[in-house]
Amino acid sequence: MKSDSNRTERFAISKDGTRIAYDAVGKGPIVILVGGAFSYRTFPGLQKLAGLLAPDFTVVNYDRRGRGDSGDQKTYAVAREIEDLEAVIAANGGDARVWGLSSGAALALEAAARGVGMDRLALYEPPYLAGGKGEVSPAEQRAQLERLIAADKRDEAVKYFLRLMGAPGFAVTLMRIMPFWPRLRAVAHTLPYDASIMGDYSLPEAKLASIRIPVLAIGGDKSPAALQEAARQVGKAVPFGESRLLEGQNHNVSMNALAPVLKSFFLA
Repeated sequence: MKSDSNRTERFAISKDGTRIAYDAVGKGPIVILVGGAFSYRTFPGLQKLAGLLAPDFTVVNYDRRGRGDSGDQKTYAVAREIEDLEAVIAANGGDARVWGLSSGAALALEAAARGVGMDRLALYEPPYLAGGKGEVSPAEQRAQLERLIAADKRDEAVKYFLRLMGAPGFAVTLMRIMPFWPRLRAVAHTLPYDASIMGDYSLPEAKLASIRIPVLAIGGDKSPAALQEAARQVGKAVPFGESRLLEGQNHNVSMNALAPVLKSFFLA
């Protein structure tokens, strides 16, 4: 265990023995952050959100498997990531409020549908309906990511995934010279994991209908129409669900704008 004045690093042990690293900061009801593609707990955005929520909650920010200080296994299954989240929740008392971002939101929904202990679940733009479109099938997209990783073409895998998610070519080119690019490259091998979570990018209506906790699906009113529609449909499909669009926000949401919405929902 490592600690400083603001956070404490701990490990939860998943069902298959994988160590899952997490930080805890603040005091109060437990809130667990589930990052999306590329993100892990030292990402500035996740750390900022943890800091904004810490006055009211104990915020648990964890590295999904294969990222940061968490372990991994040779073979991957979405079920293992669900067990990872379940292990983190169990290590922090057995019930929690959970927030998920993008593919992490889809992962959290899968966990909720399987009965993992959550009191409330908030999501930001699970990318149903948004990805996997075009001439290449989602299965072939995952296979191409796996081929690039196997060939140690990590930069190419990052570029390929970003283009799949709709990033313009010029923007991806600019990203390669930005200071954060090495962070993306470092977790390129986990991109097939996110692709597996999203499947064919269709809305899992039967699973959503089985969730029996309050769910808030949030989108940005500047995001692509497909992401806005996905948030609306998730809020509609969950029996105790609702949706909301944040003014002036896109997929790269401002944590300053997001935090008050999460606080209000989690304390309701």
